[in-house]
Amino acid sequence: MPRDATETRSRLLREAERLFATRGVYRTTTREILDAAGQRNVSALSYHFGSRAGVLREILLRHGDPLDEERGELLASAGAGAGTRDLVAALLVPLAGRLATPEGRDYLRIVAQLTEEFPDWRIETELTPPNLRRILGRLEATPVAVAPEVARERIVLVIMLMTSAMAERARAIDTDGAAPELADAAFVGNLTDVIVAALEAPSGGSASPGQTLTGVGWRGSSPAAT
Repeated sequence: MPRDATETRSRLLREAERLFATRGVYRTTTREILDAAGQRNVSALSYHFGSRAGVLREILLRHGDPLDEERGELLASAGAGAGTRDLVAALLVPLAGRLATPEGRDYLRIVAQLTEEFPDWRIETELTPPNLRRILGRLEATPVAVAPEVARERIVLVIMLMTSAMAERARAIDTDGAAPELADAAFVGNLTDVIVAALEAPSGGSASPGQTLTGVGWRGSSPAAT
């Protein structure tokens, strides 16, 4: 690819990344990406990526492939007997490493917006590469005294929690103008504690409409009086 075309492609990719992170994946238009990249040729994005969805796919692959390689290395180091904490660390540590660069932070903010994809984590896509699915599968299969459907639901909640926590930290680093209260290691450690506790917690059962959830102060669809 000629140098000018390579530079154009890189500018389009970076500006799309920035806009998807800050303006929103679903709000950013092709025209906005072209303008931000200084492109007057309205077909430039489709030429390089096929579509707006194509540039999103490229962003996910650009970050996701090396990220999943890191997960695989951590998973291999943990071994066959890895416990819940080791598996959760294999998820979080590579993600936290992306907080170090603007591009990485944009990626974290993008991923957190793709919530409709989370329940389909077993299907291999740009968002769910092999080692991620392998780790999530092992966490789902970890013996815990909960029903299988509860275990499956917890995995989706874990994905939501880790992506939203990483995205918020990325946003804070970029926009708040001050270092986060927790250092990176403490942040990862605390998030690991929370996720491990969520995965290993005993099931509290379910409540039918009108049944009080003891200790929560909830009855039916209305808050309980205090």
